[in-house]
Amino acid sequence: MQGLFEWLKSAELRSTEEFMVGTDLESVKEQLCDLKEFKRELYQKKIEIESLNHRFVCRLSPGSERPGSVSPLCDFRMRWDSLESETVNRQHQLECALLGLGQFQNTLDELHTWLSRTADQLQGSQPISIDLQTCEIELAKHKVLRNDVMSHVRTVESLNQAGRGLLEVGLGDSPHGLQSRLEQLNESWEFVRCETERRQLELENRQSQVQDVTMEIQDLLQWLENTDLRLSSSKTMWGMPDSASERLSAHLELCNETESKLHAFTDVKNAVHRMLESSDVVQGSSTEHSLSILEQKWASVYSKVQERKAKLTEGLGLAKEFHSNVQELLTKMSKCEESIGLLPSPSLVLDTVCSQLQDHRTLLNEVSCYDEKKTTVENTGCRLNELSRKEDCDLIHNLIMTVQDRYKKLQQRTSDRGRMLEEVKKSAKRFRESWRLLLDWMTEVEQTLDTHKEIAVSHEEIKQQLTEQKEFQKLLRSKRPMYEATLKSGRSLHERAKTSHDRQHLENLLAELKDTWDTISGKSMERQHKLEEALLFSGRFTDALQALNDWLYRAEPQLAEDVPVGGDKDLVNNLIDKHKAFQKELGKRAGCIKTLKRSVRDLTRSSTADAHWLQEQMDELGGRWEAVCKLSVSKQDRLEASHQQAEKFDGLVHSFMERLTEAERVLKYGVIPEEEEILLAFRKQHEESVSSLQSQAVELQNIQCLGEEILASCHPDSVITIKSWISVTKTRYEEVQTWAQQQGQKIHGSLAVLEAEREEVQRLLDWISSAQEALNLRDQEPLPEATEQNLELIEQHTVFMDELDKKFPEVEHATKSCKLKSIPKQLVSPSKRPLTKRRSTLKLQPVVPVPLEHLDPQTPELSQLVGQWQRLWLQAVARQSRLQQHQQTLKEMEEFAHFDFNMWRKRYMMWISHLKSRILDVFRCIDRDQDGRISQKELIDYVLASKFPTNSLEMNAVATIFDVNSDGFIDYYEFVSALHPSRDPYRKTLDADQINEEVSRQVSQCNCPRRFEVEQISANRYRFGDSQQLRMVRILRSTLMVRVGGGWTALDEFLVKNDPCRVKGRTNMKIKEKYLSPAGSRAKGLTVSRSNSSLSLYSSASAPTSPMTRKLVIFGQGATVTF
Repeated sequence: MQGLFEWLKSAELRSTEEFMVGTDLESVKEQLCDLKEFKRELYQKKIEIESLNHRFVCRLSPGSERPGSVSPLCDFRMRWDSLESETVNRQHQLECALLGLGQFQNTLDELHTWLSRTADQLQGSQPISIDLQTCEIELAKHKVLRNDVMSHVRTVESLNQAGRGLLEVGLGDSPHGLQSRLEQLNESWEFVRCETERRQLELENRQSQVQDVTMEIQDLLQWLENTDLRLSSSKTMWGMPDSASERLSAHLELCNETESKLHAFTDVKNAVHRMLESSDVVQGSSTEHSLSILEQKWASVYSKVQERKAKLTEGLGLAKEFHSNVQELLTKMSKCEESIGLLPSPSLVLDTVCSQLQDHRTLLNEVSCYDEKKTTVENTGCRLNELSRKEDCDLIHNLIMTVQDRYKKLQQRTSDRGRMLEEVKKSAKRFRESWRLLLDWMTEVEQTLDTHKEIAVSHEEIKQQLTEQKEFQKLLRSKRPMYEATLKSGRSLHERAKTSHDRQHLENLLAELKDTWDTISGKSMERQHKLEEALLFSGRFTDALQALNDWLYRAEPQLAEDVPVGGDKDLVNNLIDKHKAFQKELGKRAGCIKTLKRSVRDLTRSSTADAHWLQEQMDELGGRWEAVCKLSVSKQDRLEASHQQAEKFDGLVHSFMERLTEAERVLKYGVIPEEEEILLAFRKQHEESVSSLQSQAVELQNIQCLGEEILASCHPDSVITIKSWISVTKTRYEEVQTWAQQQGQKIHGSLAVLEAEREEVQRLLDWISSAQEALNLRDQEPLPEATEQNLELIEQHTVFMDELDKKFPEVEHATKSCKLKSIPKQLVSPSKRPLTKRRSTLKLQPVVPVPLEHLDPQTPELSQLVGQWQRLWLQAVARQSRLQQHQQTLKEMEEFAHFDFNMWRKRYMMWISHLKSRILDVFRCIDRDQDGRISQKELIDYVLASKFPTNSLEMNAVATIFDVNSDGFIDYYEFVSALHPSRDPYRKTLDADQINEEVSRQVSQCNCPRRFEVEQISANRYRFGDSQQLRMVRILRSTLMVRVGGGWTALDEFLVKNDPCRVKGRTNMKIKEKYLSPAGSRAKGLTVSRSNSSLSLYSSASAPTSPMTRKLVIFGQGATVTF
């Protein structure tokens, strides 16, 4: 590039030298040869310039063109064009001089030779390339050739003029030959000129096609790069169904966009393939390489999009499966828990409890199935946690923990019921086995008694049977402990039974057992009585008397007065049952005694010595009988008294234990309140509970006295029971008394703490009042105008804020008893409010949280403390903000004294360039309502809210400078005029910017009620009016040209022919009604349409036509607006 500049500089120096046309033929020919050599060198350098210009433009990535970024060859071109023009003028002067020297024939031959060579060059077959650079170079070469052709226009005209002059004077070898040669020359010239234009049009069309394809490829590659970056920067995230569905929906939008881009990709690929179908196309171009890269990138991005879609779909399905499994499992376990709660209590009947155990095994199988489902849910949750956010992971973890806790609870309840059923089964089985064993034995004995042989007649046999009967009674007495244990076990089960069916069944079993036992005992006593009578009737009075004496001897010690009969209720009932059986046997023995007395009376009528002895024995027997009868009655009375005493003791103990349990529930598990009023009421309740507990001490004394009284005449088997009850009541009373003392201590401690807190609150209130007074005095003082004095105030206030921060923990400690405010569900926190579709570009000021605002104080003192602290804190924060703002204002005023708008503009343009944005994008961000103008406040707020280093004073001055017409609003052209690099004399605009500005200026002159529509489709391509044809627009020699057919037309001429309000001489009523009549007009506003382009123009319908108030803004995705 530097070499070209140096060559151009030397060429310009050569061209500025004084040029004198030679006077003789040789000098003119020599000058003409030198000029031709210079032209060849000039055209060769021209090709190098076009190649460099192409490399410079290609180096700019798509979208990186910013306002003000210009090609370094623009100024070079202007100088080059002037050099070419000077060269053509010199060539024409030399050719005219050659003709003036009589070299017509030589000039004609040279022109014929040049035309033949040029025609051959134009007709020669050249390879077709679809490389944009090659196309532009070919077009540049053809432009060189075309310039050469156009430079010969004046030569041909001069030669024709000279030839016509020769023909008129009749000079030359042959007039007819000269005329034919001139005609041949004109034909060749017309052929070369037409072929040049045809070749120019062909190359321009090919370049346009290749440029469109290249731009489409670049756009697709840029979109693919952005999409790839978007996919790479965001990970595949799963989660709960709602969040997973949102992510999948967002990705499906990308998938739809990918599918929409697929058509563009297919069209580009087909277009390149159609270009490659020609046999003359050169292979291996950069377009093919770009297409190959595009295909690879498309395949990569498309596979990533589909893979992400598959993963998100899998995540959504997994999340739905997890959520449904959790809900289903929780529902089933809840129903199972409810069914367990509705199950009947364990039955004390063996058959029923076995059936319940069988049902429980079925329940265990169902619970084990829940375990498998729980494992499945945990595995699914672990998979979801691998690709989920922390919030979703916490939620999934909580759901899994809920399932696990519910399963543990269900398992615990199931195991508790199974253990309870097993224990009940063991008790019921033990009772049933002993009952069955005893009942079978009694049934067998009863059958033996029923089938027993008759009472013998002889004395020896009767005595033998009586001995056997005594052995049986001894066996029966040995079975009595087992009988009593079985009865006790049955009664215990009866007391534990909760259903009437179980109680009735146990009552039937106990009644059957008792009846069978009583039957056997009765039959045994009856047989004994018969044997004794038979022994008596057999004349063996001595044996009969001895048997009765033995029985009375055995019964008398059991009926003695010193035999203890006291004890617990169950033992006394057993003693009463035994005594009743003894009384029944005693009643049966009474008949035997009477018979024996009558027989002895009959025998003693004789005066024999045996009779006298029998009488003495009978008297002794009668005395012992009377004593046993009296002892039996006495024992009956003592048993009844012991029974009453046992029932009284049992009632006292149970009522005492119930009252202690109720008191323990209040004292041990009662929660001490924190509020003072409730705490005082609780203390009063505690005092009542303590007084009630003290009254229970008298009852405990009565229980102990009654227990000692029972122990004085207690049966040995019941001593341990009575002592244990006395010990248990005493221990329980002491435990409850200990709980009462501990609760009393806690109440006194809480009251002391409340008193200390009250004193602390009062101390804090005094400190806050003094701090408020000091702060009010400081606020009344005016703020200083000097920076140093204001900094001193800031330092003093910082010390005050530090002291305030040190006091805040004390305030928090004093208000720790306050409850938290309940936030309604309808109130959504600002951070979680849904964003609107059009988000404000201004940054929201951070909301400073007010301390203790979440507390709900319950007492007036705490309410006063919280309120005064909040007011003090807000006042301190306000003063701090006021001091800082004043300091900032002072600093801004110092900086504003040296404000320079040009420096500010350059800094802002560099900042926009660093953000890779455009002025149009910035204006569109500020113009939220898209009306084409912004207020000064919107501009100031936007810039201050961004990270651009400036201040409010500078921005007020900048806004005033931007608002040229001082109407309070800044339109787009005012915005661009203030920031555009054209203000910098060292910067020049791009052709595209110049084209946009000129199109905007020309179209803004339309006066139709419905503005003439212009839509920018791509760079240098526009659609005018209602026509769907795309037209190329370019700058040709400082004139804006529009492609029409095979030629070019100036833009103003094109608009004169197509804009209805500029059409001259037309009488078409349809056009007039459509565009100029008020009925056909629309509201003056923006009329936006969509196109496939990423660029478009818009302006307000009411926009003025002056250059400073024109508007031109680029929308996203091709918005078209009526000018």
